Amino acid sequence: MGESNFLFILSDQHHRKVSGCYGHPLVQTPHLDMLAARGTRFENAYATCPICVPSRASLATGRFVHQIGYWDNSHPYDGTPPSWHHLLREQGFQCDSIGKLHFKGQNCDHGFRNEIEPLHVVDGSGDVLGCLRSDPPFRNKHDELGRAGPGDSTYLQYDNRCTKHAVDWLAHHKNDQKPWCLFLNFVCPHPPYIAPSEFYEQYPRASIPLPLQWSPDTWPNHPTIDYFRRFFDFSKGLSEETVRRVTAAYYGTTTYLDQQIGKVLAALDKSGLTDNTRVLYTSDHGECLGARGIFGKFTLYDEAAAVPMIIAGPEVSVGKVVNTPVSLVDCFPTALDCVGAEPIADDLPGNSIWQIAQSNDQERTVFSEYHALGSEHGSYMLRNSRYKYIYHVNEPPQLFDLVNDPNECNDLAETLEHRNQLQNFEIELREILDPEMVNGEAHASQKKKIKTAGGIEAVGQRGAFDHSPTPGEKAA
Repeated sequence: MGESNFLFILSDQHHRKVSGCYGHPLVQTPHLDMLAARGTRFENAYATCPICVPSRASLATGRFVHQIGYWDNSHPYDGTPPSWHHLLREQGFQCDSIGKLHFKGQNCDHGFRNEIEPLHVVDGSGDVLGCLRSDPPFRNKHDELGRAGPGDSTYLQYDNRCTKHAVDWLAHHKNDQKPWCLFLNFVCPHPPYIAPSEFYEQYPRASIPLPLQWSPDTWPNHPTIDYFRRFFDFSKGLSEETVRRVTAAYYGTTTYLDQQIGKVLAALDKSGLTDNTRVLYTSDHGECLGARGIFGKFTLYDEAAAVPMIIAGPEVSVGKVVNTPVSLVDCFPTALDCVGAEPIADDLPGNSIWQIAQSNDQERTVFSEYHALGSEHGSYMLRNSRYKYIYHVNEPPQLFDLVNDPNECNDLAETLEHRNQLQNFEIELREILDPEMVNGEAHASQKKKIKTAGGIEAVGQRGAFDHSPTPGEKAA
């Protein structure tokens, strides 16, 4: 595949199925749909960790969370190990970022030539309270859910500014002779669940489909998921009105995001760059959106761990759907491959998305893990073409047949006929890592982080940071 410019668009917390091109019957995403129609869509793409900071550090470095030690939202990427942005810059490519990075900031060199209005973690340390995983203070999401609906937010305003920055950037670089990379990061549809009125009103609440296993009588009975619900004060369940209203706001914010992407793609076209620019759209993780009684991300169910992924541009197959499992860890070699940069490390776990897209569907296993907010111990996921296996430290495993049970409602882990598959998955997992040892490493690092921040009392007084402020906004 020849070299081209690379426009990498990353959103935040976009549920894979919440877009028209992924089959949603209501959600209006005409620009993402058109991108998929003129390119290739991946049906089984996954985050390496279903929460912002670790996912983004993994995406940057091309390595899994346990390999780099960026465990949670208070372990932000600080420039080591080198990112694909570092490699592109070192090889003379223009590689700039616009928008939310969620890195350390604080004058760290993250590898870009320019960071345009970046959003980083609070004070370079982020949500340190989330490191407290033994007897932590629980969090209440009900105020946030209660405010969901039409209106304005600093995140909506920020994404609008990021769009304008991107339009200007493309106009400025339309005549560049060497391939460039623009990493454009939107924060929507990440909460707050507030959408502009015109988009919110596109989704009458009565028409909103209710999520999977949303009511207490349908909840899956698993200790790890039960703990998530207790941690976020979801144990009593949520009213149907709340679920529909929050979901309508999320749909509206997703349509708003799509509008911003449409403006950028129109600017790409206006600048005469469409024919020599490959576009990759994906998100850092998904959103539970009320499924299993949870709002937010955090779990290794598909609604949180899976992501949309669409590519388009020169030499990309038109209208193709790829079923081979892929991962955000694949973005590192994808970026280098696109612009024609030389790979440096040969021990990275990912493969170029462009190459996978050109091949027939193949058997492949992708990996994800979670060591952060709302969990007592680590959880690890393996997902191949048919099955998903989740190993929970100190709790029972889960196994789902995603061909016959795509909604993950029927846990096969305790069935006799799947005992061998369960054992084989655990062997495969232990070839990647020692789950108990890695769990211990995460806990030790988090305890050290709390100690460095002044101890549990000081961290508690500082409070939690569920939503990082936009540039210039005071942290709440």
